[in-house]
Amino acid sequence: MSVQTLIFISLALLVGIGFGYFLRWIIALGKRGSMELEIKQMELRAKEEAQKLVEEAEKEAEKKKENIQQELKEKEQELKQTQERLIKKEEILDKRQADIDADANKIEKQSEKLKEKETELQNVIEQKSRELQKLSGLSKDEARNELFKILENEYEEDLVSRINKLEQFNQEKYEEKAKDILTTAIHRIGNSLPADVLATTVALPSDEIKGKIIGKEGRNIRAFERATGVDVIIDETPGTITLSCFDAVRRQIARVALENLIIDGRIQPARIEEMVEKAKDEINRIINKKGAEAAYEVGAKNLDPKLLAILGRLHFRTSYGQNVLAHSVEMAHIARMIAEEIGADAEVAAVGALLHDIGKAVDHEVPGTHVEIGRRILQKFKVDENIIHAMEAHHEEYPYSTPESYIVQVADAISGGRPGARLGTVENYIKRLEELETVVNEFTGIEKSYAVSAGREVRIFVKASEINDLEAHKLARDIAKKIEEDLKYPGEIKVNVIRETRAIEYAR
Repeated sequence: MSVQTLIFISLALLVGIGFGYFLRWIIALGKRGSMELEIKQMELRAKEEAQKLVEEAEKEAEKKKENIQQELKEKEQELKQTQERLIKKEEILDKRQADIDADANKIEKQSEKLKEKETELQNVIEQKSRELQKLSGLSKDEARNELFKILENEYEEDLVSRINKLEQFNQEKYEEKAKDILTTAIHRIGNSLPADVLATTVALPSDEIKGKIIGKEGRNIRAFERATGVDVIIDETPGTITLSCFDAVRRQIARVALENLIIDGRIQPARIEEMVEKAKDEINRIINKKGAEAAYEVGAKNLDPKLLAILGRLHFRTSYGQNVLAHSVEMAHIARMIAEEIGADAEVAAVGALLHDIGKAVDHEVPGTHVEIGRRILQKFKVDENIIHAMEAHHEEYPYSTPESYIVQVADAISGGRPGARLGTVENYIKRLEELETVVNEFTGIEKSYAVSAGREVRIFVKASEINDLEAHKLARDIAKKIEEDLKYPGEIKVNVIRETRAIEYAR
């Protein structure tokens, strides 16, 4: 290749490069112009939008200004009207005050005139009275007494007749009112109370369990009867065992213990004693619950929990076949109704009725009548004296000291005397069994005693450390003789003295 050719090519390259730079410069100038144009257009649009926003803001401000001015005008109008009303009211009040002042002045003047007239009238009366005394020769008191004598003589018969009629009418009215009150109380609390029975039936899962209950040579049944103090009657009746005892607490303890033994399946003397103790705890819980429920039903408040526990024992006590706790609750409702009718203290009457027989809960353990025992119990727990006065007179051992004491006695008569409430033969039978146990327990060396077999037998468990075998025979004769002397009973009573020695040690 020649030098000229190389120079030509070099010049061509330089020209091409220069032309490319020129074209690039031209294109850049075009783009720059279009960008400036867009920026100017954006500025114009921004100015237009800003102008629109300013105009809208001015319009909105103007509108709000008009609204505020309108509201101010309305408020000014309301204030103006309120001021006008107040001014009118003040004018009316001023006028009324003026009228009142004028009336007060008139009344004061009239009062002064009346006082003057009264003074003049009194003077005239005194003058006429002096003139009458001069004419009659009698003083004022003597004349009045003479006038009363004349009227009494002339109208004596008429007055006596009217007084008798009034007394008869009032007596009939009071008797009718009393009948209405008592009838209302009886109708409202005239529900039937179930009479307690002397035997409890326990259902058995099968007749095979009877053999376990009897035990080898009767060992289990004897241990059960000794621990509970009840008669266990096992006859040919399928699926049942009967527990017989006059004491409802013992009977319930025996029922619970026997049911637990049947469930457990291990029936033996040691297990029997354990179950009997557990049953006693369960019955004590029931007693506490029944006492609290009775107090809640009656509305008796702030009674000591120990007092409620004693009250709950009445759930297992009967009087002529009538449950004593249910009887007491019924009495409390009746007493409250009567007290409300006659205006007495309903709370005192109701609580006094509820607690009136509380002494019966422990009368087997404490000497004295149930009323006296009840008084001592209530005093011990610091019960209100008004409540004690209300309950102490229901058998007339104490005088009726308050209206509530009359109400409690009436409520007792209504609850116990209404038809079907009590069964006398059952109560007499239970009383005879209680007397039998009381006679036996008077002797020393006795651990516990139970009247069983419908009172035809009394079982006596003596303390082995105090009574030997020879003394046990002598004790049986002495008790039999004492029963013959003190009690009246049909047939004969078997005195069964049991002396048992136990030696207990623990292997550790």
